[in-house]
Amino acid sequence: MDTPTTPAARQRSRWLINSVIVLVVLLAAFFAWRRFKAPPPPPPVAQGVPVTTARVASSTVPIARTGVGTVIPVASVTVRTRVDGQLIGVDFKEGQDVKEGQVLVRIDPRTFQAALDQISAQKAKDEATLANARADLSRYGELIKEDATTQQTLDTQRALVNQLAATVKSDEAQIHAAQVQLSFTTITAPISGRVGARLVDPGNIVHAADTNGLLVINQIDPIAVQFTLPESSFQAVNKALNGSHEPLAVEAIDRDTHEVLAPGKLTLLNNQIDVATGTISMKAQFANSQHRLWPGQSVDARVVLGERADALTVPAAAVQRNQEGFFVYVIGTDDKARAQAVTVADTVKGQSVIDTGLSAGERVVVDGQYRLTPGSHVTEKPPVVTPGPVATSAGAKP
Repeated sequence: MDTPTTPAARQRSRWLINSVIVLVVLLAAFFAWRRFKAPPPPPPVAQGVPVTTARVASSTVPIARTGVGTVIPVASVTVRTRVDGQLIGVDFKEGQDVKEGQVLVRIDPRTFQAALDQISAQKAKDEATLANARADLSRYGELIKEDATTQQTLDTQRALVNQLAATVKSDEAQIHAAQVQLSFTTITAPISGRVGARLVDPGNIVHAADTNGLLVINQIDPIAVQFTLPESSFQAVNKALNGSHEPLAVEAIDRDTHEVLAPGKLTLLNNQIDVATGTISMKAQFANSQHRLWPGQSVDARVVLGERADALTVPAAAVQRNQEGFFVYVIGTDDKARAQAVTVADTVKGQSVIDTGLSAGERVVVDGQYRLTPGSHVTEKPPVVTPGPVATSAGAKP
C-alpha cells in the first residue's frame, strides 16, 4: 500500500529542484563571464627560415672555357728487344723513375760476342793476305822496270790488291754490324720517366718479333692533358691565341673537389674540328714534380682567354638548378625569398659569374635555400665565431 505524499514533502522536492537549476545557471553564467573577460591569446610570432646570405659583387674575373680532359704522358715508350736471346738480368724495379741511358735489361751476349770474335779474326786474316799482295805488287813494279815480268802479271796483282782491300772493308762493316748486335744485348732507357710493370721475367727467351715488349716507360714530369671544347668555343680560343704573345694559361682541376691540381700552358689547338662530336681537341702541358697528375686521370681543363671587367659574381653555392635552368633565391627588403632565374657564364674559384638575372648589391641565399619556397620569410643566421687560441701567462703550462 503506497504512502500518500504530503503537501510539505512535495514543496521540499520542488525547492530542491529549483535550487539545482539556479545553481547550474549561475555556474554557466560565471564561466561565460570568465571566458569573455579573459584577454585573447597573443598571435603567434612568425618564425623565418634561417639562412645565410651574400651580396652580388662586381669584380674583374678571368674569361675562361672549361672542358673535360684526360691526363696523358708527354712521351710513352714500349721497350722491346731488337735481338733474340735469353733474358739474364733486369736492372730496374717496377714503378721506378729512370734516366735516359740507364741500363734496364741484359740479354745473354755470348752468341753475339762469338760472332764478333769470328769476324774480327777473319778481318785479321784478310789484312795479312792484303799486306802480302801489296808486297808482291811492289816487287812486280820493280821487275817490270827491268822487263823481268809482264804487264799482265802486274795488272793482275794490282787487281788482287784492290780485291783484298775491298774484302777488308767488308770485314770492317761486318764487325760494326756485329758490334751493334752485341750492343743490343744491353737495353737502356730511351727516355727519362717512370717504369711500369715488368712484362717479362729473367730466364725467358725473348724475340725481336714479340709484340708486348719488356716494359713501358711513361714520361710524367712534365705531363700533358688532352681535352675538348665545344665547336662554339673555337673562335674565342683562336682569337685569344692570335692576340697573345705567350701560350694561354690552363689549369688542371680535380673533378670531385674542384681543387686546382697544377697550372700549365696550352701547347696544341688541333687543326680540325671533329664533325662527329662537334668538338675541337686541345692539349696542355704541366710541370708535375709532385705527381699530382697521373696518366689516365680524368680532370677538368680550364683555359684562360682573358679578363672580364665589372662582372657580377655570387658564391657558387647560391646557384641552384631546376628543370628550367639555373636560379638563385633573392631576398627582398621585406625579408622574403623569391626565385630568380639566372644565366651562369663561368665558375671561378668558388664564384659563379652571372650574365643575366641579377644586379650588383642584391642579397642572395648561399646556405639554407633547400628549406625555402618562393615567398618564404627568412632570418639571417648569426655568424659562426671560431674560438681562437687561449692566451697563457708567461711560464704557465697550456
